[in-house]
Amino acid sequence: MINEDGMKHLDRCVELATRAVETGNPPFGSVLVDEHGDVLFEGHNLTADGDDTQHPEFAIARWAAANMTPDERAAATVYTSGEHCPMCAAAHGWVGLGRIVYASSSEQLAAWLDEFHAAPPPVATLPIHDVVPGLPVEGPFPVMAEVIRQLHERYLKQGPQQ
Repeated sequence: MINEDGMKHLDRCVELATRAVETGNPPFGSVLVDEHGDVLFEGHNLTADGDDTQHPEFAIARWAAANMTPDERAAATVYTSGEHCPMCAAAHGWVGLGRIVYASSSEQLAAWLDEFHAAPPPVATLPIHDVVPGLPVEGPFPVMAEVIRQLHERYLKQGPQQ
């Protein structure tokens, strides 16, 4: 169950997702938190330069693999504005990170993109459990859905900045 600190981490993810949109990137932000609640790494999408693998969840997995022991990774939590894509979920699983808490789901994203008449992403919007079975996850949080939906709409209307 998510507590008040967890909600603060999700709020930070939304702030990072907003920063992503402000810099011409899709609205995704993520935070890596250790077992004591300390933030170790945070980031947002950086795909506007043309490298569509520059997702914050992927960056977290790479950082964790380089800087944390396997036990530390397993005890950590990744908070994120949107459910991991299959690439990021796989990276999360391969490096042995622990729980994922996401504000909005892949299912919501697919519905929003359809609502906005936007092209679907080139990779299927699969639930994390389809990629990493048994991984502890929590989300989505309906209270955050509208703000995240608005960020996606804003990003699609402005288009990526070059």
